[in-house]
Formats: sequence, structure tokens, C-alpha cells
Amino acid sequence: MATVFFTTGLRRYTGGRDRVVIEARSFRELVTALEARFPGLREPLEGIAVAIDGEIVQEPLLEPIQPGSEVHFLPRISGG
Repeated sequence: MATVFFTTGLRRYTGGRDRVVIEARSFRELVTALEARFPGLREPLEGIAVAIDGEIVQEPLLEPIQPGSEVHFLPRISGG
């Protein structure tokens, strides 16, 4: 089980929820489960940065999800 935290901007797609608990073994499986639970969420997730257990992840679809993980969808910051 992973606890997933949503940004304020994603809450309108999740019915106002800011966190859910999802069972998944990989990030790809996690996104599929979120899309099934919140139809229309997949596309907005693609423009969001991802942190898994406090580490920003560049290629999240390739990441395994360990039991007890925290996954944060964060606003993507551009610029330098």
C-alpha cells in the first residue's frame, strides 16, 4: 500500500481529496489504479512532478513502489 498525496490543483479531479491509499507494486500500476478510481486524472498527472519517499523522480513510470511508500504529486517548477 502506498499513500498518495495530491497537490491543490489535482483536488478538483479527486473530488476534493488530498490523499488516498492505493495498493500497487509499481508507479505504472499506481497511476492505472488512480485513473480507475478518479476517471480523467491520468492526463493532469502527466504535467506534475513526482516524489517517491521524499526523492524527486525523473522517470516515475519505471519506479517500483515499496509497501508503505509516500508518493507526492507536486507542481512542476520550470526555469533555472
